Amino acid sequence: MSDQKKTGLSRRQALAGLGVTATGLIASPSIILAQTPDAIRFGHLTPRTGFLGPLGEYGVMAADLAAEEINAAGGINGRKLELLKEDSVNPQTASTKAERMVERDKVACIIGEISSASALTIAQVAGRTKTLFVNTGANSDALRGENCNRYMFHVEHQNSMYVKSCGRALMEQGLVKGKKWFSLTADYAFGHDLLKVAKRFMEANGGQFAADKLVPTDATDFSALLLEIRAAKPDLVISNLAGNQITNFLKQYSEFGLTFPVAGFGFDTALAWAAGKDNFGGIWPCVWHHLIETPGTKTFVAAFTKKYGKPPENQAWGDYMAVKMMAQSMNELKSAETAKILEHLEKGAKFDVLKTREGYFRASDHQLISEMYAITALPAAKVKNQWDLFTSSPPIPGPNESMEVIATQGDEAVCKMS
Repeated sequence: MSDQKKTGLSRRQALAGLGVTATGLIASPSIILAQTPDAIRFGHLTPRTGFLGPLGEYGVMAADLAAEEINAAGGINGRKLELLKEDSVNPQTASTKAERMVERDKVACIIGEISSASALTIAQVAGRTKTLFVNTGANSDALRGENCNRYMFHVEHQNSMYVKSCGRALMEQGLVKGKKWFSLTADYAFGHDLLKVAKRFMEANGGQFAADKLVPTDATDFSALLLEIRAAKPDLVISNLAGNQITNFLKQYSEFGLTFPVAGFGFDTALAWAAGKDNFGGIWPCVWHHLIETPGTKTFVAAFTKKYGKPPENQAWGDYMAVKMMAQSMNELKSAETAKILEHLEKGAKFDVLKTREGYFRASDHQLISEMYAITALPAAKVKNQWDLFTSSPPIPGPNESMEVIATQGDEAVCKMS
């Protein structure tokens, strides 16, 4: 692996300025300078094409639903919420569109994204223009660490939270200490960061890697890697893949007839649905899923299913929650001023995040702190429909633990907020 690849997110920092011009940048906070008297605008920017496109579409559907519900309840301080939606495509395009939303459209905030590399470029625009950016799908620890930004908040949970949540389940099954893992890693910022966090977890808990392989994000044929896995005979196959890479891998793993246990540190339930009951297997971490037994989840699932004919998945949860949180904060403050919202969130405002405990943004790195879950695929014979393909652990951490124990701690937490 080259030194450039080892740097993970930082190797893409050069992309940050490619789509941003030096002219016309806004120096003052975004305070609805050019909003129409009867409307307030949120920018929604997320991938709708490419390998992350299927997840982005769930985010768009959920954001639309949230906006409809907010407007039906009276809007934001009596004004209608308008969503301006764009396909972020790639880091350069994401940066360009984020700047246009701020400069031309005068959005109150930007919500969305899934790619960690694109989230970085959006965050840099947000920092320069003093506009709030709520990240709903990018997991990289670096975004909450060396690349943290006072104007960026994270509804999506960080890679460390995913690894520690799934890691607990793997340790309970004796699949960590003294075991050899064969990992497949998506070759972009998210994957590199996830591999780094996974290795840190393994070193701390007595495991080792038999091999770790980088996989291009446009790869669709895993047969060569599956032959390597067969020859290596690992104790566990680990996926650090992303988007429809995971679906393709699971389908081909099943076709090859491999029986080594499978687990993953990054996951979205839509990918299990795409793989189907005959191919989906293993243990995976999840920030939220549609089977959680809380009143908030039941209401959200019912509304989403009624509107779209299928249940929401975890990316839908992220975008839905971000729109709702921003609207709730503005209504509580009776203001859409960036500085007031930022202070409100940093002081620990609590939100119903459709789980058993309320969530809040940690002031030190703006990470939403809430429970996670480890899900385990059901045998095909026990699956009753195309959606309920798994069983879930109780909330992680447990009710008597601080929710922050699965987030970065001590030397792991390197954010220096500016």
